[in-house]
Order: sequence, then C-alpha cells, then structure tokens
Amino acid sequence: MESAGARCSSGGSCEPDVVCEKRLFKAKLPEPLVQLACSHHHCAFPVNGNELCIWNTATAQSLFLSGHHYSISALSFGSNISPPLVCSASHERVIVWNLDECTQKVQEGFTPHGIVIRTLLGMVLHVRFSPDDQQVAVCAGNRIYMLSAKNEAILAKLDGHLAPVTAAEFCTWEKSMLISVSEDRTFKVWDYSTGQLIYQSGIITAAFPLLSLLIDEENKQLVTGCAEGQLWIFSLISDHNYRCVTHINLKKEQEKFCNKVWKSGKEIGEGQNDSKVCKTDNTRPEGSVETSLPVLLIEHCDFSVCFHNEEKMYSALNTSYFWIGTSTGLLIINLANFELEAFLSYKDYSDLSIRFARSCALTKKTVNGKVLCLITSMFEDTIAVLEVNLATLVRTQNNVFLPCGNENSLSVIARCSLLTNSPLLKGLKKNRKEPSSKTFGVKSTVKDKPLVFHNKIKSSGYTAAPRRTMFSPNTNLNKKEVSKWKTSCKCKNKEYPLDGDPPIKYEKQISVTCKPTPIFCIQYSGDGEMLACGLADKTVLIFNSNLTDTYNVFSGHDGAVNSVGWSHNRKWLVSASEDRTLRVWSVCNKEPALIMGKENFDKTVRFAQFYFLDTFILLCCGAEFHLLNFHLDTTKDDLKRYKQKSVCKLVQKFPMASTVEITSLSAVNDFYSYIVLTAGSNRALEVFDLNAGCSTAVIPEVHTRSVHQIYQNKGSSFSTQQPEAYNLFMTTAAGDGIKLWDLRTLRCERRFEGHSSRCYPCGIAVSPCGRFIASGSDDKYAYIYEMRSSTFLHKLGRHTESVINVTFSPSSPQLTTATLDGRLQLFLP
Repeated sequence: MESAGARCSSGGSCEPDVVCEKRLFKAKLPEPLVQLACSHHHCAFPVNGNELCIWNTATAQSLFLSGHHYSISALSFGSNISPPLVCSASHERVIVWNLDECTQKVQEGFTPHGIVIRTLLGMVLHVRFSPDDQQVAVCAGNRIYMLSAKNEAILAKLDGHLAPVTAAEFCTWEKSMLISVSEDRTFKVWDYSTGQLIYQSGIITAAFPLLSLLIDEENKQLVTGCAEGQLWIFSLISDHNYRCVTHINLKKEQEKFCNKVWKSGKEIGEGQNDSKVCKTDNTRPEGSVETSLPVLLIEHCDFSVCFHNEEKMYSALNTSYFWIGTSTGLLIINLANFELEAFLSYKDYSDLSIRFARSCALTKKTVNGKVLCLITSMFEDTIAVLEVNLATLVRTQNNVFLPCGNENSLSVIARCSLLTNSPLLKGLKKNRKEPSSKTFGVKSTVKDKPLVFHNKIKSSGYTAAPRRTMFSPNTNLNKKEVSKWKTSCKCKNKEYPLDGDPPIKYEKQISVTCKPTPIFCIQYSGDGEMLACGLADKTVLIFNSNLTDTYNVFSGHDGAVNSVGWSHNRKWLVSASEDRTLRVWSVCNKEPALIMGKENFDKTVRFAQFYFLDTFILLCCGAEFHLLNFHLDTTKDDLKRYKQKSVCKLVQKFPMASTVEITSLSAVNDFYSYIVLTAGSNRALEVFDLNAGCSTAVIPEVHTRSVHQIYQNKGSSFSTQQPEAYNLFMTTAAGDGIKLWDLRTLRCERRFEGHSSRCYPCGIAVSPCGRFIASGSDDKYAYIYEMRSSTFLHKLGRHTESVINVTFSPSSPQLTTATLDGRLQLFLP
C-alpha cells in the first residue's frame, strides 16, 4: 500500500528542489469529495474507505485507526498542539481521536478507540474544531451541527442553507461566530451559541457552488472560492456590512502571471530564469478542452521564508499570503494586491505520480522553509505526500520582482551626479546665461542703462571708523515684534505628528463661489499655511489653511483650470488650463509673472508643476511632456508695461510610448530627483530618468482604465525617517480602486478597494506620516484607509456632491475635500 522512499521532482528544466514526493499511498478512496487534513506533525487521510491513516511527518510512521463502518468523507485536526486531536466523519458516525492516547494503545498492543460524538447525521462534507477544541462544527447535508468534542451532546443546529454545506470556519475575534458556505452559492454568518442567523449573503456565483472558505484574522476578511476558479473576498469589519472587497479570476491571474514571468525571463536573458512556468505555452491547442480550476482549498501561507534579512520590503511587512489548492496545482495569492505570487503545476513535474487532484490539504507553517501538501488522485486510488520548497518556488518564478538590493534599480532619490549630456545639466547651464531670444513668444531686449545715476548711492564707508562687533543682533524689538517673530518661526518649523488619529471629525464647510462650480484641483503649500484651488470658472483661489479667509484670487485663464502647483519656496504658483496656456503667479500679486500662450501648445495642458527645486517646470501636453527652463522677473518698465520680463524656454520634449494622451504626471520637487512618472490613455505607466534623458521602464495595464492620478511621497517627516518610502507611489483610475507601487521592483504592493463608479475619476492623497490614505468618491463620501489594510477605515459624509479631490495638510493633521458643486470641507482628528 505504501511506496518506499522519496522522489525529488525536477520536471525537466525546473529547479530540482521545488517539489519532492515524500510518500505515495495506494488505497481505495471514497467517491465524494474528501476533506483531507494536515497539521505541523501529521497528515490524515482515509484508506480502504473506512480506515483512518495518520502519517507522522517526523518519523515517517503510519498509525491506522478503525472505528467507521462507512467511507470517511471529512477530516480535521484540532486547533491546539496538545493534546493532538483529529476528528473523522462518515455517513453513520463522527469520532474524535486523541493521537497521544491512540499511539500509546498501539504500543501497548491494544486497539485504539476514539470518542463517538454523534451518529447518523448523513453525508458529512466538512468538519472543523472550535478554537478551544471544545466543540466541533459538522456540515451534514443542508445543516451545521454544533457538537461537543467530549460526548454525544448536540449544542446547536444551524439550519438555513438550501443545499449541502461545503465548509465552515470559526471567527476567532468574535465570540460564538461561525461562517459557512454552501452549494446554494451563498455564505451565512451564525451565532452558534444561540443558533441564530446573523447575516445571509445574496447568491454570489452564477452557476457554480462554493467549495472552500478561509478567514483572515489579520485583515478581518473572508475568502471563499467556487468550482470555476473564482475567488471573492468580503470584509468582516463590524460596520462594513460584509461588503465584497474584490473578486479574483484565477484563470486570468494565472495567465497574466505566466506572461509577466515569461517577459521578465526574456529581459534578463535566456537561461537565467529556469522556471518551468516561464516556458509553458499558454495558448490552448485547437480542439482541446480547457480545464476548470475548482478551488479545493484555501490555506494561510508562511511567506516570510522568501525574504532574507538583508532584503527589506516596506509594504510586505504586514502582508498576508494564502495558498489556493486546485485540481491542477497550487497557487499563492497576495492578499495585499490580490495578485498571483507563484504557481506550481503538477503536470510540469514529470516525477510526480498525480497530475490531477481530487482533494488537497496543506500545512500552515513551514518547516525549514518547506510545506507539506497532501493530495488525492482524481482518476486513481492514490494519495501523495508532497514537500514543497516555498522559497525556491517563489524565487525561480518571481526573482525579478522580489527586492534583491540591485544597485541599478530605480530610485527617486538621486544617487549620482549629473551626466555631461543630461538635459538637466543643459538646462542649468542655460539658466546661468543671459536669456536667449529662442524663447516661447518672448523677445529678449537689452535695457538701455542711464549714463548718469540720479539716485543717491550709499557711501562705501571708507571714511568711517571700523566696526568692532560683527553681526550684532537688533535688541530694540518691541513685544509685538518679538511675539510676531516667534509665531512665524513656530509656523515654519511645524512638523506633522507621526502618531495620532486620522482627521475624520467634520469641522466646517465653505462654498468657494456664489453658484455651484466644480473644483478640479486643490493643493496645500509646503508649510501648510495656504490652500490653492483651481476652478471650472477659469479662476485660481488661495485660502488660508483653516478656510476662514481668501488670501488671493487669480483670474486670466480662458478655460477651466486643470492643475495648480506650489513652488518649493512657496512664493509662486503654476496653473494649467483648458485654454492651452500656462501661467505662473506670484502669491503677493494678482497679475501673472509668466504667461505661455496657446501658440506654444497644440493640445490642452493637462498638468504642470515645478521641478528640481524650482529650477524647471514640467507640463504634459498630448502624448508628451515638456521640460521647461524659466526665469521670473516681476519688475515693470514704465514705457513697456505690457511686456513681461519673465522668460521660459524649452529644454527637451519627452514622448510617452504608444499612447494618445498623458493622463497624469508626477515628480518630486522638494529635493533633487531625476525620476518623472507618467501615465497614459493606453493604461500604461512609464518611468523617465531625466538625468539620462530617456525612458527607463514601462508598466503595462496598470489599471483596467486610464490612470487618473499618480501620487508620490514628496518630502514628509515620515519619509525622512524611512527613505525607502520615497520609492512608493500610488495610482488610481475610475472604477478600479487604488494601487500602491514600489519603484524599485516596479510591482504593485497593495491594492485598495475603490468606491467611485466607472464614469468619474476621483482624487487620492496620502498623509505626511504615511499611515493614512484619503480617497474621493462619487457617492458623496470621502474614504480614509490605513496603509496596511485594503479596506477603508472611516467614511466621511456631509458632502452635497461627488468628492472629486482630497488633500492632507503637510504641517498639521487636517484633511480638505473638494466637491463637484464647489464646496470645501475641513476635517480634523
């Protein structure tokens, strides 16, 4: 019945240490789907129908237990290590076994016996111990029986499903809560202490039954899978009403993952990526039958073994991973970004005896980086114990995505000096010279200097006595001046608190205009003292931080204002408009210091910002973005007041590949950085290195729709303590949620559920402490997320229209939201 020895499976060109067949058992298996069981030290499975085999993983010894008269259909180990308990269920009885006692009985020469806790319940598809091992949930037919683990007492009957119950799990953080899934395609939440139904979902799938269930304690989420390879994740947070967080199509994710790994292997060179999945032909041969991916098992995955001590990943510290067991292989899903991390196909390993599995079980914890997998054959009476090397599996397929300390990886922080042919260096050299005549519509003129100075010239002081004290302070300040000086210094030195609650308390609401006018963009100044707003009525408004006063109003655009951006020194404001013009404003003056007319651009200027510590201006126009060098001069000539003295000239244009229009652009201005991020209408994101003057990376299909906004960490107190946080950025698209990306690996690290519909894009913002994310929505709410959770933390109301923009103050914990009807709302902690 049992094969001797273990066989390592290399699968041809595959890594030889990925999977190893430890044992192969020949045994007659029951017809229905069998629930297998794996614990840290044991594997449990039926043999010869009604006999239970307990295989010790440490000693490789088998313990056979008899007590059932009919075929065993469900098995489960206890939640605690001591004493080791296992529950077996068949058509006629449910038995709880104490493995220590059974082993001792066998050693003494006696026949071991278990405790029969119930008889004649019917076909049992699933059993599960409670967290304290005092109760057992038995899924028999359409009912769930809560049984005592010590005697034949029925504690509760949970009746409500319309088809056989396929799985049930206990919710550990909620007392007496049990969740079940059924072939009726619904899940139900029970209070098993009273037998009451707490919640009943609608029908989740169209035609396929739900087969498996997992409760993620860390994120308080429910994961369930069906017979057609579909996963659904629901939130179990108390005030979230069991809403669906996301839906995952395993077939599409598997195809996308294989394409990604194949492309990465092609880029790093042939022979370096020897993963079998990279070489698998994903095209289905003509006339072949596409196999389904029934989700037989969902289990926690100990993914920490895949990271060495020197490999630090900012967003992976609190990320959950889980195994998906299907009939064709094993998959690892990242619960942060809902993407596939690794894929093991049984048929790719020629030495494995089973190619298609009927049932599956896995151990939660790894031992020496390895996981035990127990599978039964779909067509033969065989059971195999597999040993999967988790770290090797992930690295052979995912090595280009994991952080590996590559010095050539991209970084927002500049790590080298400017190159001799760098566009940035050319722009700096031009800035040192006199303004050239090759400017955007501005002629350079040499001003006539008077031969005779009629103004008084201050004496050089040669005839005066030398000063004995250098730089003596002015001590004649009155009390008002001293208090004013202290207040100004205090404002300039304010830092955002790293700890504290998010700003969720409604403080006030104001209307920016007399009639409803959409607010297309908002941005705080670097010190958090002023808030700039770009409106659809062609004006730019500046408010103080607490929204009590309008600091300035700028008018002059002939179209809606698309973007506003502050300079690093907070003296200038740049705005771009639908009228195909760009304007730079002095905060203290209502007239623009610089105007670039529509003759300079053939398409609308979608976005503009200062760059490289106010040395350049970046703007996107059509399918390219421009790097501009500028010089601002607000002085006026009495004879030629209509002539502007400010000049601006083009340094270089950077086209984005294969796109019609750039939809978003982002770059850091608070320190020297060479990286510029762009997103296009082709749904791709492209990374440019302006030091090299070229595109360095492209991420295709960032979202299902065009990216609406790119948000970067641009100089917060949080980032100064953790420099790697600068390499994180976020993207959002209408109807496709929010994604967190790592520039070093060019991969999505976390995905946050979205609440805006597919028809209107809404803005996002990250608090300076790096802990919270704010998102607008067209359901008249703003949502606050915690960085390490994919579901929202708070829901902010009192809005009268769609929330299209949000922004955090860089100096104090406050959030400002902007709506489609021209209202600003302020929220405090």
